[in-house]
Amino acid sequence: MIRKAHESEIQEIMSITKACAQKMMSEGIFQWNEHYPHSKVFETDLKRGELYVLLIGNTVQGCITLSTLKDEEYEDILWLTKDQNNLYIHRLAIHPTFQHQGYAQKLMDFAEQFAIQQRAASVRLDTFSKNLRNQKFYEARGYQRLGNIYFPKQSEFPFYCYELVLSY
Repeated sequence: MIRKAHESEIQEIMSITKACAQKMMSEGIFQWNEHYPHSKVFETDLKRGELYVLLIGNTVQGCITLSTLKDEEYEDILWLTKDQNNLYIHRLAIHPTFQHQGYAQKLMDFAEQFAIQQRAASVRLDTFSKNLRNQKFYEARGYQRLGNIYFPKQSEFPFYCYELVLSY
């Protein structure tokens, strides 16, 4: 089940993202670290009504942020659609115990259906250039890689921006 997150679940979400960060680091993917993601960003997502959780049983085991705000880092990207009514995906995470079981697909299906219901022109996101599995995941869903952005507190390597144009 996927639903909006509750304030009481922030610590569970942080636990999931920390477990994901540790798993990625063990695989040589230094995408998340002690600087990101942090609880303040999830608290902001929650206040904006943009933070969703994936429940497996009755326990939060995943999360995703669906935002209408364009981050300043995205300004120089030549997007395929105009900057109006776009949905941005951030901080998708599935607890490592439940990875490779189709749950990320479910969160993405949910996000894309949400975008369609909102009549969004596109769905936009970024993923780390060293995370080849994520790149293949998004490309298999039809996302097009468009350009690079940098988050110096996370890595010296770029993050790739992707966009899926929605057709009606």
